[in-house]
Amino acid sequence: MTDSAMLDRIAARRAELDLLEEELVKRLADVRVERDELVVAERVVQRISEQGFGEYLSLAPAPPEAQVGGRSVWLIPTRAAGVGPDALPDDYQRIMAIAREAAGPVKVKEVGTVLGLPVEVRGKLEPLRGKMNKLADRGWLRKLGDGRFVIAF
Repeated sequence: MTDSAMLDRIAARRAELDLLEEELVKRLADVRVERDELVVAERVVQRISEQGFGEYLSLAPAPPEAQVGGRSVWLIPTRAAGVGPDALPDDYQRIMAIAREAAGPVKVKEVGTVLGLPVEVRGKLEPLRGKMNKLADRGWLRKLGDGRFVIAF
């Protein structure tokens, strides 16, 4: 191999390493930003817990699916024969119990009151509304035209 060919290979390798370094620097910057965001999220969770809103945290929207045995499964299953409310996560079971015990259709605000949520604070019921809509989408509840919910079975 000639000196010129060797120098060309060295220059090409240096160029590859420069590109790799740029990519790694960018990825490291992204990692640092995400870690900073996690620190802020931890502080928010601590403050919410300290202020007595730990129950509210459990009402945050759940991811729609999880991995079980390498396959995606719904955390909130579609209602079907042989699938009872006990197949739902605990917080969804509480919502179902409240709706079942009600004398008729329930408003999100009424369910939030029973759960002890700060219903007078605007926007605090949205995670609960999302869960109730998800239950309606999966056949557990039925959403009426006026926005109230009733057990679907």
